[in-house]
Amino acid sequence: MLEGMYAAAAGMAAQQQQIDAIGNDLANASTTGYKAERVGFRDLLYNQIDQAGTTTSAGAGAAAQVMGANQAQGAVQSTGDPLDLAIEGPGYFTVKRADGSTALTRDGAFEVDAQGRMSTAEGDLVQPPITLPKGVSPSEIAIAPDGKVTGPAGRAIGQITLVEVASPDHLLAASGSLLTTNAASGAPRPLATAKIQQGALEGSNVDTATEMVKMISTQRSYQLESSAIQDENQMLSIANQLRS
Repeated sequence: MLEGMYAAAAGMAAQQQQIDAIGNDLANASTTGYKAERVGFRDLLYNQIDQAGTTTSAGAGAAAQVMGANQAQGAVQSTGDPLDLAIEGPGYFTVKRADGSTALTRDGAFEVDAQGRMSTAEGDLVQPPITLPKGVSPSEIAIAPDGKVTGPAGRAIGQITLVEVASPDHLLAASGSLLTTNAASGAPRPLATAKIQQGALEGSNVDTATEMVKMISTQRSYQLESSAIQDENQMLSIANQLRS
């Protein structure tokens, strides 16, 4: 009977992980460039047990695992701000953080700091660096779909280079909307065909209605697993009473 209790407890833990992922998605439903998490379930190891002289296999329950992010394109919304950039298709912007490390993001809500450098709202600098010449305002720059940045009279200012990784599902979430690479994701490499839309932002690809349906279903599964533990506990109590 204990095997059934352990399996139900494992199921509760798996459903809780699913609930946590759904909650994170709902909390970021309005976050620019956010990608919803994908959660997968797998069977735990089966054990050979002896029941009344018969050997049988008993499952140990299920486990959940975040499989990565849903890479579907979020809705692109026009903002009119010349420093707002939306990526159409795959790719990431590269930024340099205060500690000198680099990170990736699809949040293109950029601004200009006191030195005229393009950066995120948190102060992470766009890489390669883009610095507006003195006297040139953001409203005077144009950013082409290929990332070329020009100022008044078509003067070249810089180039925004989008990158990609071999396995986006293995990127690790950092602070805010930043992502970091690792051995599993692969190193960033320039994207061959980049497409940037100026004056727009990519919204989150979270479907609130779908997430709410998943939340209800997951909560019900969690309750069923909890009921299974209570039933197992009652059967153990009955068994103990019969033996005494």
